[in-house]
Amino acid sequence: MPAKKKVTDRESHRVAELVTAGPLAGKRIVVTRAHKQAEGLSSLLRGYGAEVIEAPVIEIRPPDSFEALDEALNDILQYDWLILTSVNGVEALFSRLEPLGLSIDSLQHLKIAAIGPATEERIQDHGLVVDLVPPRYVAEEVVHILRKQVKGERVLLVRAKVARDMIPEELRHAGAQVDVVEAYQTVIPEGAKERLLEVFADGAPDAITFTSSSTVKNFLSVVLGTEIPAKLAKTKFASIGPVTSETLREYALPVHIEADEFTMDGLAQALVRELGG
Repeated sequence: MPAKKKVTDRESHRVAELVTAGPLAGKRIVVTRAHKQAEGLSSLLRGYGAEVIEAPVIEIRPPDSFEALDEALNDILQYDWLILTSVNGVEALFSRLEPLGLSIDSLQHLKIAAIGPATEERIQDHGLVVDLVPPRYVAEEVVHILRKQVKGERVLLVRAKVARDMIPEELRHAGAQVDVVEAYQTVIPEGAKERLLEVFADGAPDAITFTSSSTVKNFLSVVLGTEIPAKLAKTKFASIGPVTSETLREYALPVHIEADEFTMDGLAQALVRELGG
């Protein structure tokens, strides 16, 4: 067996250089996504050399009751369209099939709309074809495309407990019968305030990322009444897209960075564009 090659100090230094290299090297960036979903964005940012600090201000939980979702699924043959607005909604929906004695086949007749490639991919992972993904991953685009296709049809919208009502309201105006069911809810995780206080004790980060309106609202709920707001002057607020940016502005917060493509990759690239050395 050949002897193992000894790693020299120079080689070790080179490895360290590679790890810390990249356009975001030296930048401290906070990821506020739910713990189970943070890795995608965190990994991208680390790949660009950033020091990533995960400080979740959102946690995904089951709804108080699955009754409305179960009722809709038991009546699924009466629907023409299924609209899913997030990966969380996809997972919640498919988790209810087996308890109800249903299979993927019961959904095959549906025309399916997904907001964003991540949602589309997760639906496809379950064996279904996605008929519509809007070019811009926002509710307004779904409405724009579907408005002329849903008159007289029955639509099932599966979403979070708290969400904008644009899709159901606009599609009803277009002549569709729309049922909205809650598939999950978002809450502030235990220990969120303590985690953020710990982050800011080491100095203000270079950027904080927001990937939904809920992350904005929950962040504010957590930091109000602490010393954190006074330390934000030099921190950039990075938004995944126009809806999240609108929420930031509603709370009188700046939008320093906004992704061109409303995905984790788009957000990471926007951070590189604005903060990259």
